[in-house]
Amino acid sequence: MSDERSDRETEPPEISLPGVARHVSEEQPALWKAFQALGAASSAAGPLDEKSRRLVSLALAVGAGSEGATHSHARRAMGEGLSADELDHVALLAVTTLGWPQAMRGLSWIRDVTGRT
Repeated sequence: MSDERSDRETEPPEISLPGVARHVSEEQPALWKAFQALGAASSAAGPLDEKSRRLVSLALAVGAGSEGATHSHARRAMGEGLSADELDHVALLAVTTLGWPQAMRGLSWIRDVTGRT
């Protein structure tokens, strides 16, 4: 791992949080900073590139049935230049593992962000 990657991944990303999450991050900045540091450490713990990590995180959010996390990872993926097609593919891959209804639920959450219908 290069020093450049290490430095970049230990700095918390500047992201716009919605609603309650934004308020808690402002009210509890030490908690938010620790949470961001955990995410950075997890990212730096293995060989996956940034795009792969983002797609895995999105898939995990869909699999966990977390609408908020799915929205968050989809927003961040779009901000990092991933396409709507790539994000849709994550949900479509879930069909055989999670089942049609859960995959379609995840796809609808992704499309909330990408604006597709």
